[in-house]
Amino acid sequence: MSRSKVLFYVQHLLGIGHVKRTITLARSMLKKNLEVSIISGGENVPVIDDTGMTFIQLPSIKASNRKFESLIDSDGQQISNELKMLRRNKLLEVFTLTDPDILIIELYPFGRRQLEFELLPLLEKAKKLKSSVKIICSVRDILVEKNKPHRDKEMIERVKQYFDLVLVHGDPSLIPFDKTFPKSNEIINLIKYTGYVVDQEKIRNEEVAARPSEILVSSGSGAVGENLLKLAIKARPFTNAKNHLWRILVGYSISDIVFLSLKESEEKGLVVERARPDFIGLLKNCRLSISQGGYNTLMETLATKANSISVPYAGGHETEQTLRTRLLAQRGLIRQIPEEDLNLEKLIIMINLSLEEPINVKHNINISGAEKTADIISSLV
Repeated sequence: MSRSKVLFYVQHLLGIGHVKRTITLARSMLKKNLEVSIISGGENVPVIDDTGMTFIQLPSIKASNRKFESLIDSDGQQISNELKMLRRNKLLEVFTLTDPDILIIELYPFGRRQLEFELLPLLEKAKKLKSSVKIICSVRDILVEKNKPHRDKEMIERVKQYFDLVLVHGDPSLIPFDKTFPKSNEIINLIKYTGYVVDQEKIRNEEVAARPSEILVSSGSGAVGENLLKLAIKARPFTNAKNHLWRILVGYSISDIVFLSLKESEEKGLVVERARPDFIGLLKNCRLSISQGGYNTLMETLATKANSISVPYAGGHETEQTLRTRLLAQRGLIRQIPEEDLNLEKLIIMINLSLEEPINVKHNINISGAEKTADIISSLV
């Protein structure tokens, strides 16, 4: 008997959170004996493990800056009509060759509007086979705040026009989808909450050290964490953890020039390296985690019960990290420093407080989203 096939489209433009979450979801689907193909339009990500799935790379594009004002190609040039056509044609070709039973689109139509040049032709093609192809939207818990109400209407129209189901990877007891998308009541019959997506198997398999001692500082794998990493290095000698090992993890979207400048700070007790695939293991065994407030990092923090400080990214038009971090801090699950308040003195004070009074992470937030998503998808085929 042939395996049911899933084609999963994902595009990361700044950090790698979207593609990392997609890989985690795909890994859970593999356990349901589904055949999973991922088609990614972002830059190559060295730290992901796509074992067992088919990973297809479109010619890469990314955001030109933190405000997502335009899209650029791998050479830093504005994307051309030729590149758009090349990506669109390859995407349609992959759809035809894959012949999926399930098509999953990550984020769109709740974001990625700039990519409609390829997504609308894909959805139109899939819609013509509606009787045999289920079309699913995979979206995180919080949408970026928009100042254009007409866009919400467009999103609703696109969902009703193309999609069979909207999987919200969150827990409504922490934040319901309508908190950042008030019109969600118009598609409530299509929405299913899965819980937060975390790689539970990795967490179970990582051993816990007898006495966790490392200070782990990370910027996710986004391009915007440089200031936090630099401040943490400056803060180290003034903290009560100056004699512990500090591990600085630099995301791959941060340039080699910046990475090498941070690397020059290395000395005994201070390691600077690129982001690692065993981040969960490091998180599970650290004395303190200092990070930004991205979806994956915060959920892995909850899952590993790490003592943590979050500095959510709030540049450009981003509101997502700030809101999620604030909600978790209000529950006493993490400590936070708003990005606009971050300075050397505040970071030192917060580090010392976190070492003296570590957080005892206890919660009932649903973090079984990967398994639940796989259950839902397998039930559709």
